[in-house]
Amino acid sequence: MVEVADIFRLHGPDYRAKFADRMLPSHRRAMEDICRCRTEALGGQVYYCANCQDYRYSYHSCKNRHCPKCQNDQANEWLEKQQNLLLPVTHFMVTFTLPEELRSLARANQKIVYNILFRASSEALQQLALDPRFIGGRIGMVGVLHTWTRDLMYHPHVHYIVTGGGLTEDGKWHSSRPDFLLPVKALSPIFRAKFRDQLKKTGLFNQVDERVWTKAWVVHSEPVGSGHAAFRYLAPYVFRVAISNNRILKLEDGQVTFNYKESATDQIKFRTVIAEEFIRRFLQHVLPDRFIKLRYYGLMSPGNRELLNQARESLGAGVVESNPTDTDPDEQKRNPIPCCPCCGTVLTLVRELKRRSGLPP
Repeated sequence: MVEVADIFRLHGPDYRAKFADRMLPSHRRAMEDICRCRTEALGGQVYYCANCQDYRYSYHSCKNRHCPKCQNDQANEWLEKQQNLLLPVTHFMVTFTLPEELRSLARANQKIVYNILFRASSEALQQLALDPRFIGGRIGMVGVLHTWTRDLMYHPHVHYIVTGGGLTEDGKWHSSRPDFLLPVKALSPIFRAKFRDQLKKTGLFNQVDERVWTKAWVVHSEPVGSGHAAFRYLAPYVFRVAISNNRILKLEDGQVTFNYKESATDQIKFRTVIAEEFIRRFLQHVLPDRFIKLRYYGLMSPGNRELLNQARESLGAGVVESNPTDTDPDEQKRNPIPCCPCCGTVLTLVRELKRRSGLPP
């Protein structure tokens, strides 16, 4: 199977040589980490299987959040930690998309524009939800940033899981309709205005074509079921990377072929691009260092546990701790017992392998 790491190892040196003066440090780090992931460069352990009479090598993961190998097992762990946030109500997925006219600005000023995207969209949702014509209360929201389409093109948008209802000023729960949260036609101009006002506070506003402030901005809303169903729906969005290794079909003659599912038809399509273009598409989705792509608002905010408890009590659910901490997994989860992949026999640790920082990526 061809992996992103294989493409980076083979064609990464030429890419870095060509774009050295324009590459962001976060892009260089992502390439290096992905190349080194689960190789001797990061160290690991050597085990022995008495049944097979053979040695097994286990190398460490790079733990870079953009690495296709390191994001597969985190969704279930995250879901377990969200149980105290769940409310027994219908939830909705609301998506805010940045217009095409602003995407080049966003790509060049990621941290600024992504933060504004979060702020404008979350404030628009909360403002309209407080309107007594709709919910008339404080909602709970969990948002995650995505920057790609299925064929790796640049398309910044934020997905929110939103409670189907809110907590009113007098501490009572007011539910939305099961199939309707808020009017997206009303959300769109509020979102646009708040984004514009925030962008004016930066030095970027004059770089924007004024026509973008008169067009309709895309906002989409759909019901996604109960709290448990909604968070299961969101989990893949939280930990998905731009492309998984199993979607890469071929690396041949300097070209990469991968598949993707077309949104409109749900049909599997195939795309072949030169390796340089594949690397460019992948790296444009690498987020700035320490940028928080998952954010909590309203009742879901860590600072609003008291309000969340009021909502839970109003809905007949149990309260949660004021300052809950992540529950430690059991010992077996923290230190899984290594077993032979061939026969299942428990392996014996022979020695530790040290990290080898001198190796090339």
